[in-house]
Amino acid sequence: MKPFKVEVPQEVLNDLSTRLKQTRWTDEPENAGWSYGTDPNYLRELVSYWQNEYDWRKHETEINKHPQFKVDIDGVTIHFIHVKGKGQATIPLLLTHGWPDSFYRFLKVIPMLQDSFDLVIPSIPGFGFSQQTAMDIDRVAVLFNKLMTKVLGYQKYVAAGGDMGADVTKSLAVQYPENIQAIHLTDVGYPNGTEDWSTMTPEEQAFGQQIQHWFFAEGAFNMIQSTKPQTLGYGLNDSPVGLASWILEKFYSWSDHDGNIESCITKDELITNIMIYWVSQSINSSIRVYAENARASYSGGLKSSQRVEVPTGISLFPKEAQFPKAWADRKVNVANFAVMKKGGHFAALEVPDVYAQELINFLG
Repeated sequence: MKPFKVEVPQEVLNDLSTRLKQTRWTDEPENAGWSYGTDPNYLRELVSYWQNEYDWRKHETEINKHPQFKVDIDGVTIHFIHVKGKGQATIPLLLTHGWPDSFYRFLKVIPMLQDSFDLVIPSIPGFGFSQQTAMDIDRVAVLFNKLMTKVLGYQKYVAAGGDMGADVTKSLAVQYPENIQAIHLTDVGYPNGTEDWSTMTPEEQAFGQQIQHWFFAEGAFNMIQSTKPQTLGYGLNDSPVGLASWILEKFYSWSDHDGNIESCITKDELITNIMIYWVSQSINSSIRVYAENARASYSGGLKSSQRVEVPTGISLFPKEAQFPKAWADRKVNVANFAVMKKGGHFAALEVPDVYAQELINFLG
């Protein structure tokens, strides 16, 4: 286990500046807004700010205020933040991010959780400053359990996550119930076509129809990342504006705001998350995780698709898919089900005080 700091070479930042200046912009439908994807006007505004006002070194310093480490587990290098709690009886808590965010998702909640928890916040392999090795979520869970038990010595701990992080957390609970005392999720998984809908409640059937519609309207990214991620990766790794557009559209669509994304996530926060992908060149390996999950699912199934018996707390934020409690009961051992009034897919970043309090109330 070696201490780590983010120290991006200046030539990487200089190259980025040159690429931003030399962006070859596309044509744009008149008054497109967000109806065709990323809003052209907002993207230009963001890129101008990125090029002329944004200060990576400032945010690099903020990230480096937290103790970070790297460790090799089974030949894979894992980057993680490890913040010891301030209380006398703190509980080890593993926080796992998703896509297209990063470990950065959780930085705002660290001071809010320190009185109750020892915090471990890793980068999923393929993301950020972990090794650029794409692997399915069951394999990620194996590595993360070894991080907690073998490297850090926590034989009992709790875990939480959303998006891909929710799947990793469920896989941990299924594979290692002797180590996992409880988990917290913001989603529990979605229909995949294998369900027998005749056994479902009317509320579950309505939810299934909503998800089917969502996949037609919003799920194209999932399909290409699950099947042909390499084709997409070349463009995203080469163009910072292309990368920003691909990520930004998801933040806009999945966050809880009134049409202005900056009402919940600032320009600096949006760009810093994008920068983590850019400076680490991890976008290709991150999207390839979708393909690894799909192939593992086809070849024998993923542990995260099995029902979780470990006590599970759920906080359902309004911009997540609104699954009924009956659906959650099929997926996990629901010990608490809270429907929130504000927040979206990136709740720890959008409403950190609300998200932190949910973890304290259930896991603490």
